[in-house]
Amino acid sequence: MNVDDRRPAPTPGRATRRVDSLTGIRTLAAFLVCATHAAFWTGNYTDDLAGRFFARLEIGVAIFFVLSGYLLFKPWMASLATGGRRPSVRRYAEHRARRILPAYWVTVLAVYAIFAWWRTDTSDLGQGWSGLLRNLTLTQIYGYGHLHSGLTQMWSLAAEVGFYLVLPIAGWLIVSAVCRRRWRLDLVVISLVVLGSVSPLWAIVTHTGDGLDPTARLWPPAFLTWFVGGMLLAALAQTRLRINPLLSVLIAVLAFQVSCTSIAGEPTITPLSGSATVIKLLLYLVVALGLIAPLVLGPAGSWWDRLMGSGPMVWLGEISYEFFLVHLMVVELVMDLLGYTIFTGSMVGVLIVTSVLSIPVAWLLHRLTVVFWRPRATAPKRESVPSVP
Repeated sequence: MNVDDRRPAPTPGRATRRVDSLTGIRTLAAFLVCATHAAFWTGNYTDDLAGRFFARLEIGVAIFFVLSGYLLFKPWMASLATGGRRPSVRRYAEHRARRILPAYWVTVLAVYAIFAWWRTDTSDLGQGWSGLLRNLTLTQIYGYGHLHSGLTQMWSLAAEVGFYLVLPIAGWLIVSAVCRRRWRLDLVVISLVVLGSVSPLWAIVTHTGDGLDPTARLWPPAFLTWFVGGMLLAALAQTRLRINPLLSVLIAVLAFQVSCTSIAGEPTITPLSGSATVIKLLLYLVVALGLIAPLVLGPAGSWWDRLMGSGPMVWLGEISYEFFLVHLMVVELVMDLLGYTIFTGSMVGVLIVTSVLSIPVAWLLHRLTVVFWRPRATAPKRESVPSVP
């Protein structure tokens, strides 16, 4: 028998004991995203080491993408490894829609209402019924002028929805067409490397091509590599591979430090240089994998597993999606509350006040749109609810 055709040895209980830590790391990702927005609003996105450090806290988005790729692709790899049935695409779509859309729609409508009846919007982007429709349908990143104030962070959610649509197709191709329902780790890895190469190629095309829509640098292909990184973790989780948590986290820290240099470009989502964009993309992938891999491939009960699986981290991780949805609108209101104008004020002060105010709002939104709204009979286990940025 070919070694590649052998089913991997089962690892009972491995996924279950990682549930808390995988939920807890969402807290870290959400806090980093909030911190980088607080830095931007208080004028700390300067093109020096300190400014790039604050801008690179956007790494939280990459952590979300890798984590989602792992959690959503894991059932496909489990079915391939055990010879079981492929995941139900219908159930997958229903779960994604239930988890994402209710809280998102409530947030979008609330933000538009705030600017319509209370707060003056100094931006002319995303206005009117067309802007509202774009934001409600998560199509605001396709074309310039649709990112509304208080909702600009949703570009990453719009990109991730693109990954959700691609995943069942990629899963079927890899499991059924490429591997032919046999466990072939080598073919899975090759397939994922090919899929992950889309983002570097996309960066080159969008930075060198003429006549391309400038918003194409925010479209799903630009960040697909991060999602594929999580898919790779899902494949490796079916093997006996084990990693050292301390070494993995140290590599992540080192990669983050390198990303803070000019090699990864200026402090912005997509650098002006195609080469810097690719370097930044890959460094962020290393950081995200370095932080998440120990929770998937490391020993249970390690220091990193315990830290991410601690009570406060898990509790906040449960509402991290809702925190992400509301925090930027709260940042704008906090700037007014503290008497700051744009690009002035204390980043730490804005971050603390925003976090304190956003947490109860996120908890309430979570209760209204997940706990109360979702039918009890169809509520998935915590393990099956992947993160979103």
